[in-house]
Amino acid sequence: MNTQDYLRSHIRTVNDWPVAGVDFRDITPLLQNPRVFRVLMDAFVHRYMDTDMRPDVVAGLDARGFIMGSVLAYELGLGFVPIRKKGKLPFTTVAQTYELEYGSATVELHTDAVLPGQRVVLVDDLIATGGTMMAGKLLLEQLGAVVIEGAAIVDLPELGGSDKLKASGLQLFTLLDFAGH
Repeated sequence: MNTQDYLRSHIRTVNDWPVAGVDFRDITPLLQNPRVFRVLMDAFVHRYMDTDMRPDVVAGLDARGFIMGSVLAYELGLGFVPIRKKGKLPFTTVAQTYELEYGSATVELHTDAVLPGQRVVLVDDLIATGGTMMAGKLLLEQLGAVVIEGAAIVDLPELGGSDKLKASGLQLFTLLDFAGH
């Protein structure tokens, strides 16, 4: 079994959550099994060990992006930058509001989180409408960082987020997509 099929077999689909008609892709089984979690993280670590793809810092989106992003940063010997939901960061912040599948939200980033010119990989668990990742990208760029890639475990291409992110100039790396599933 290849890596993608192995990881896919550990993603749980929860029907009609959080609302009727939605098939939620639950990544928590990927995290619960140490062997599966290692395979998952190794796929990201090996990609960003490459000199051409190596970032200066890893940024993770609240909250599941914190899990993968912090492990990735640790394994690469880099710093980790959390992009949090509004009101959760204690220092001076910049903020970005965006649309979600089910409403709107605001994320924030400390004003000293990145330096101008730093190369950043932006990590989240999945790409749906692309709003969260786009907001993170805009925050990082507002501070002068260069977002070299958006990384996620799952892409839900039918929701249009990956197309929107690519159209903005963001290169994407996802391990799995659930198109037509």
